[in-house]
Amino acid sequence: MRRPAVVAGLDRLDADSRAVRRMQRLRARYEPGPLMLRMPGREVAVVLTADHVRRILDESPEPFATANREKVAALSRFQPHGVLISEGPERAVRRRFNEDVLDTARPVHRHADAIRSRVADAASEMGHEGELSWDRFAVSWWQMVRRIVLGDAARDDDELTDMLRRLRGDANWAYFAPRRQRLRNRFLARLSAHLDRAESGSLAALVRDVTAGPHIYPDEQVPQWLFAFDATAMATFRALALLAAHPDRVTADTTFLRACFHESVRLWPTTPAILRDTTRATEWGSGTMPAGTAVLIFVPFFHRDDERFAHADVFAPEMWLDEGPATGPPLVPFSAGPAECAGRNLVLFVASELLANLISGGPLRETTRAIASPQPLPRTLNPFRLRFEMPR
Repeated sequence: MRRPAVVAGLDRLDADSRAVRRMQRLRARYEPGPLMLRMPGREVAVVLTADHVRRILDESPEPFATANREKVAALSRFQPHGVLISEGPERAVRRRFNEDVLDTARPVHRHADAIRSRVADAASEMGHEGELSWDRFAVSWWQMVRRIVLGDAARDDDELTDMLRRLRGDANWAYFAPRRQRLRNRFLARLSAHLDRAESGSLAALVRDVTAGPHIYPDEQVPQWLFAFDATAMATFRALALLAAHPDRVTADTTFLRACFHESVRLWPTTPAILRDTTRATEWGSGTMPAGTAVLIFVPFFHRDDERFAHADVFAPEMWLDEGPATGPPLVPFSAGPAECAGRNLVLFVASELLANLISGGPLRETTRAIASPQPLPRTLNPFRLRFEMPR
């Protein structure tokens, strides 16, 4: 859960620039790595090269399990049977369920018409005051998301997503915060009531219609979709800032806007750390990575590596018009491989439709000048302070 005060502090410190420089120094000294860090009760392998990133993501979830120990400690607080922290046959059936509901294989979701209508309503509400702040954006965004996921009757159920926000806030502390079982039970009961309604045109209707076996726990897959839309909101708002900083590039073409959203997540990853755990001793170069090793891919290092990537700090949406570069640095805004985000195409569809609606009258003007110059682009960008003047 992103806390605005913490994000603002990281923005002031230009934290990602510092982190990328530190990683570059580690690579210069230890390449090809991974660099093994011995911590109390834990070994952590920090990945330093593109080839190793690709191998780890291609070989997930076995032997590089998505059910990383730290991730389990956090997410089990509100979705203990969620696909991200599942293993073996149970993970396989839960992943298949997620893909079926989210239409992972389709560039456009089967409920596209209903989604477009809800997106257009949200855009209209966001733009009617002439100025768009994060707070105004977030209110309409969550009304839209609840309609898409749970149906129109959930539009104003702020309490549902507030409860999830509190559970996610506790999850930030992983092992160190008490579990709020009563809050979790209240959240799941309220969520189940919306799912039972299975309103036409919502993901809830597909949850009802997709065959679910005894080990799937459909109601525990849905929180993942809801909180993934939180990261999507930040990336969409940053994409608006990119378009405001490059008004000559602005077009309402949704294919281009999908690429702009990709660039937003490439430039400012919403999941900066991809975590895996080794399920067995794994041969690596001249050595062996022990079973139970935590593997850390620090995504900003590869996305903003100005030593090896010419486009590190510039807006380059054309890279994504063919779904991303085939060679070069590992650009993984939605992870990659068998564990790539199952909601990738749904997120891209929602975000690009919303962007198209918001800029339909022309480019927006970002009034805080968070992006003072088109290049180099800042490596840390606080979405909560962005503010836009809407075209009249």
